[in-house]
Amino acid sequence: MAILIDENTRMIVQGFTGKIGSFHARDMLNYGSNVVGGVTPGKGGQTHLDRPVFNTVKEAVDQVGAEASIIFVPPAFAADSIMEAAEAGIKYCVSITDGIPTQDMMVVKNFLRKFPEDERMMLTGPNCAGTISPGKSMLGIMPGHIYMPGNVGIVGRSGTLGYEAADQMKALGIGISTSVGIGGDPINGSSHRDIFEKFEEDPDTKVVVMIGEIGGPQEVEAGQFAKHHMSKPVVAYIAGLTAPKGRRMGHAGAIISSAGESAAEKVEMLQDLGVTISPTPSAMGETVAKILQKI
Repeated sequence: MAILIDENTRMIVQGFTGKIGSFHARDMLNYGSNVVGGVTPGKGGQTHLDRPVFNTVKEAVDQVGAEASIIFVPPAFAADSIMEAAEAGIKYCVSITDGIPTQDMMVVKNFLRKFPEDERMMLTGPNCAGTISPGKSMLGIMPGHIYMPGNVGIVGRSGTLGYEAADQMKALGIGISTSVGIGGDPINGSSHRDIFEKFEEDPDTKVVVMIGEIGGPQEVEAGQFAKHHMSKPVVAYIAGLTAPKGRRMGHAGAIISSAGESAAEKVEMLQDLGVTISPTPSAMGETVAKILQKI
């Protein structure tokens, strides 16, 4: 099994006919993802990559049964695209777009909360690599060939560190159930904890890898959830052990503003919560291998 997407998930691409949307939509199709169309306002009725183009997400939902969407829309318009997907009935949305204004994301978060919980669209991103269930489906921009099907779940703020973890595990013969990028922005659609809940419910995920970084309380909150509500072991790597306090480090969310937000403090707190820590990025695969040997 997998979480969020599988081979049957009917996907659309928002920003379908643009250069970036076209490039990654082609990659997703080549991987075997069930891309059933795309949305570009003003180009409805056309065909692109042998798939129908719609003017609105609602048309895509009504006409081809779209369930999931991926956003390749410029930052100034991306928030509207996310809210359009939610209003149209999309169940899961990945926002690849980087640089969405923080205030726009606050509007998006408040908009999503208006929906009843059982009808609320799940959002990952913005500024993320997307989601892949290896051997089944890809809704993202990652290099699909480095992911081997298996029973380890990955959730991370950093796309490239997620690739690194998957590649290391593949070299050791360890596969992935689903890898989810939640994005590096200060306000994102879903937290580590939200994805932990999904992995805990998935019978085929045996171990969960959390890739975090400095800034914000998300990793520790996920560790607290794991301690009290998860039956599966968690391995974590926290990037930024040498980062100076108060300085932005790459991702917009990676800034230490209060106690408990530095990498060292997070590592200590997570260890206290029973999470196994990978000491370096190059040790992620071997750390997971040791855990798998024990279960």
